[in-house]
Amino acid sequence: METSSRVARISAALGVVGTALFLAGPALIHLGVLGPYLGFRLFLLGALAGLLALVLGAVGLWHTRASTGRAGRRQAVAGMLLGLALVAIVASAVGSAGPVPAINDITTDPDDPPVFVAATELPGNQGRDLSYPVAFAAVQRGAEVYADLDTLELGVAPAEAFARVDAAARILGWEVTRSDPEAGVLEATETSTVFRFVDDVVVRVRPANGGSEIDVRSKSRVGRGDVGANAARIRRFFEAVAKGRAD
Repeated sequence: METSSRVARISAALGVVGTALFLAGPALIHLGVLGPYLGFRLFLLGALAGLLALVLGAVGLWHTRASTGRAGRRQAVAGMLLGLALVAIVASAVGSAGPVPAINDITTDPDDPPVFVAATELPGNQGRDLSYPVAFAAVQRGAEVYADLDTLELGVAPAEAFARVDAAARILGWEVTRSDPEAGVLEATETSTVFRFVDDVVVRVRPANGGSEIDVRSKSRVGRGDVGANAARIRRFFEAVAKGRAD
């Protein structure tokens, strides 16, 4: 009678459990059972289980090679494939942003970033320091991935530029929390699709060179880094504003 490989069995079990946790995290967030933070941790736990399943699956394949006479090769393969799928998904998501610094507050004007006002009163932000971390300015300037982020200049009056800013924010599905044409400031939040993380955005419009200049600041509420999410948001926003140009 063949002896079954314990490592192979554990690999398969970890693959199944990891997949369940991996899928349950986002699902429970959308069902309102868990908040974004706990749901994301559950997701990460599933990914970790997947990594272990991948490693143990490889070991299980060695343990169940033909010369050993041990059973469980199918279990080792199953655990390895499930683990590989989970690790590949995470690696693809992280790798798509490229190498980005571990900062979560990005702006087009590190020397004079737009300031959050309405955001300080929103649920989840009360009592938090939303001032721009001075240390982030040097990090952002030194990162090539942010080299394209700069003040957007428009050859239109500030009033028209602000109207385009407001329209672009709403087209992108942002929840506008402050729209002040006289001050030239718009604040909003955007909620991520999968984990429902809420990030804060402030846009500033000022007169410049006979037209207008637009600066944006996008800040994550959780995490040390943002996997490039804030920079990507600013780029999408500027694209939406640019599409509304008449000049």
